[in-house]
Order: sequence, then structure tokens, then C-alpha cells
Amino acid sequence: MGILQENVKLKGKVAEGFVVPLGPVNLVAVITDQGMVGCGAFDVAALEKFGYPAAKVRPSVGDKVSTIADLLAGIVKEANGPARALGVAVTMTGKEALERL
Repeated sequence: MGILQENVKLKGKVAEGFVVPLGPVNLVAVITDQGMVGCGAFDVAALEKFGYPAAKVRPSVGDKVSTIADLLAGIVKEANGPARALGVAVTMTGKEALERL
């Protein structure tokens, strides 16, 4: 199976969601015009070095983020400085974080 791309409707804009199958897991991210929210595989601290706003989520149910829906419902567990400056906070949902990016 190849990469899945899906448009994600947010307040006032549309973001791009991606699911990349990697063997037994999926790499999941949604990218807006200002930043991104991804699954736990993303290193948001490394992206901070480039000034790129990024956050990662943990699953709200189950043990992994496998789909765009999982990411939107997930709970932010880490947000880098540029994302926090835009209002992203730990414990908000992935969708709430994306709407601030």
C-alpha cells in the first residue's frame, strides 16, 4: 500500500494529511500553512531548530496513532517553542492544535 493523502478541513482553512505505511506501523501527520502535528515518531525538538512549529500526539484511545482520525482525536504530548508561541498546548487535541497552526 502506498502513501495516503487526505484533505483535512479546519476552521478557515484546509490542511494536508498523510499516512505513510512503514511495515507494522504508520507514520501519520497533518501539515498546515504554518506547521504540523504528527504521531509520536516525529522529533518536534529537531524541527524547532529550523523554527518550524510542530507538535506530536499520543492516542486518545488504543495504543497507536494509525489514521488521520486518530491524529485529530489524539492528545498533544509535546509541542515545540514555535508551536507553543502559536497557542498549541499539551493536553489539547490534535485538531485543536492544528487549528492554531
